[in-house]
Amino acid sequence: ECEPFLTSDYRLMKEYPEEIISGAELIRLATNAKQIIISVEDNKEDVAELLASKIQEKHIFVEVLTTKYPQGAEKNLILALLKREVPRGGLPFDVGVVVQNVGTTKAIWEAVRFGRPLYQRVITVSGSGIPEPKNLLVRIGTPLQTVIDFCGGLKEGVNCLIMGGPMMGITQWNLEAPIIKGTSGLLAWSLPPASQVFDCIRCGRCVEHCPMGLTPTQLAKYIQFGFWDEAEAWGALDCVECGCCQYSCPAAIPLVQWIRLGKATISALKRKTV
Repeated sequence: ECEPFLTSDYRLMKEYPEEIISGAELIRLATNAKQIIISVEDNKEDVAELLASKIQEKHIFVEVLTTKYPQGAEKNLILALLKREVPRGGLPFDVGVVVQNVGTTKAIWEAVRFGRPLYQRVITVSGSGIPEPKNLLVRIGTPLQTVIDFCGGLKEGVNCLIMGGPMMGITQWNLEAPIIKGTSGLLAWSLPPASQVFDCIRCGRCVEHCPMGLTPTQLAKYIQFGFWDEAEAWGALDCVECGCCQYSCPAAIPLVQWIRLGKATISALKRKTV
C-alpha cells in the first residue's frame, strides 16, 4: 500500500496483527518457504513495531523501507528487499518469492480458521469530495452509492470518482457499480478540466520515471496502431500500471490507458492461440 490517500492496509495491520502473522505462516507452509518478510514503509513505524512485538518465530522478520512510490509493486518490493530482479515476462516465483498483500493474508487466515469465504474487505473512502472520510469493512457487491451515503454523500461540485488509488485507480461514473474484491479505495474529487493532449515531444520523462525500465511512449504508439507483437517484445506485460509515466508527461498523453488496453489485448490473443 504505497499510494496516497489509501490507509486500509494500515488499519488492518494496526487492528489485526496476529491474524496477519498467522495468515503469513499458512502461506509459508503451503509454499514451503524458508522465511517470511513483512515489509512496512517508514511512515508507518508504529505498525512495524506492533507487528514485531507479536512475532515469536525466528523465521519471521519485519523490514522497514523508505516511503517511495511505487515500491509496493511486487517486483519493486522484491528488488528492494532481496536484491533479486524478476526477469522480463517472469513472475516472483521465478526468483523464489511469493508476495501477498496483508488483506489477502488475513483473508487466507479467516478461510482456514473459520471456513469463511472472501465476501467483505476493508476500503478507504476519502478525497476532497467526501465529507466524512473513513476506512470501512464493506461487503463485496455493495453499490458505491451506499458507501458514499454512509460517509455523508458527495460534496457539491464533485466530478471525479475513482475506484482504487489516485495513481493506479480507475475512474468510475456509475454509482450503482459494486465494490469488488480488488477495490482498495473509493476517492472523490472536484478537479479542473483535463489538459489538452499534445503529440509526444520526446522529452524522455516517462522513460526516466518508469520503475520497470520500459519506454512507455513507444509502447503506447505500438498499441495505438495495433502492433501487438512489438508491444509485447518491448515489455508491455511488465508494466505495473503505476501511472508515473502519465503523471510526468507534459503532453498529457494517456499512456497508462493505452498500455492497459495493450496488455488486455495481448493477453486475449495469447488465450486464443492456446
